[in-house]
Amino acid sequence: MNSFRILSVVIFTAFSTATSQAAEVGIREISVSAPQRGRDIAVTIWYPATAGGEPVLIGDNQAFKGAPAMRDAPLAEGRFPLVVMSHGSGGRVQGMSWLATELAQAGFVVAGPNHPGTTSGDSTPASTPKVWERTQDLSALIDDLTTDPQWSGVIDVERIGVIGFSLGGAAAMEIAGAHANLETYARYCDRYTKWDCAWYKGGKGYVNDREVQVDKLDLRTIDKQRFEQSNRDSRVKSAVLIDPGLAQAYDEQSLEEITIPMNFVNLGSPGTIPAGVIADHLATLAPHGTYASVAGSNHFSFLPECKEGAAELLKSAGEVDPICDNASDRARADIHSELVSLVRDALQRDLKAQF
Repeated sequence: MNSFRILSVVIFTAFSTATSQAAEVGIREISVSAPQRGRDIAVTIWYPATAGGEPVLIGDNQAFKGAPAMRDAPLAEGRFPLVVMSHGSGGRVQGMSWLATELAQAGFVVAGPNHPGTTSGDSTPASTPKVWERTQDLSALIDDLTTDPQWSGVIDVERIGVIGFSLGGAAAMEIAGAHANLETYARYCDRYTKWDCAWYKGGKGYVNDREVQVDKLDLRTIDKQRFEQSNRDSRVKSAVLIDPGLAQAYDEQSLEEITIPMNFVNLGSPGTIPAGVIADHLATLAPHGTYASVAGSNHFSFLPECKEGAAELLKSAGEVDPICDNASDRARADIHSELVSLVRDALQRDLKAQF
């Protein structure tokens, strides 16, 4: 949950001209009103398309490889399931483009916001545990796309899913019906000093793409009522949860009452998965839970493929996490291929997608 903290200092390009075309995948950038935040949020949409548009690479920058798509390509005819995505803490939704483009090719409209307060260049410890803000973003996005005439004609409102990674996985958990317990989470961080818990100990955050000094966050000062409230959106019919954050803090009864499929995926082999995201037990609690782990990977394997020299670039900028390091001799592209299959198969099964 603590990756991408430094990246916005040295990396800022989200688009570049593509060297190859992917006419079947369209891409659009829109703004969506988020009433609970009192502002608009930036959203990226990938969708099944016909020929046309401008070839671009989404998420391409100095460190990471982008994924090809066609900006503003015409929408394909038909009605498609909608999948909303939630990125990890300090990340950007464009960094999930390697997955989103594959899902668009498979017949999904895929959309995700950059969550204010927990996005690269705009991320602070105080905003991080406010998962209810993320679920509100996702529900506002569903509201917008299912009522906007441009999108409502191609989206099947009865087939909506969610994908979340890391802190985004916590948002996906909660929009599916899980409740987290604040005291349980605070006690977990009392004894666990890595990952998200280390972030709460303060020192730095990011505002307007600049590093700022921040105080230690006492989790027990977070609004308990909001932290523990139900954020269920009944329109969501399937959830894919990849290394979901807050894994130690969920109320077990709330998982037992979830009626939709919950597809859990951990990055790593048994014994290597961090306690903050391990999900095998969560899968056993959900009545329609499934579980898979991806051998030879780690938490950072979900990030886009690194370019040559990226590790040195990030290190020179002060990044301490091994973002570009492999957990094994397995290439990140191979890990992504397995993840695409796991996610696509789960959503096609649950949402009965055909394209």
